[in-house]
Amino acid sequence: MENLDYYADRKFCAHCQNYVPYLMSVDKSFCVQCGGEVRLFSQADWQAFNQALQDRRPKGGRPRKNQQNKESA
Repeated sequence: MENLDYYADRKFCAHCQNYVPYLMSVDKSFCVQCGGEVRLFSQADWQAFNQALQDRRPKGGRPRKNQQNKESA
């Protein structure tokens, strides 16, 4: 596991339109610059992240069983 530096960590602020330092509370995180609520990714980065996950998924279904090794009951 990476040893992340809290002071270098950034989240996206929709008001500032930038990745900014933030203050974390129990339920939400807030921008240090404007006080607005922040989220992990911008909308464009979130879509790119989800697309990358979809691209990594294996295509197709379950592999077929080998018919030669099948024994009859």
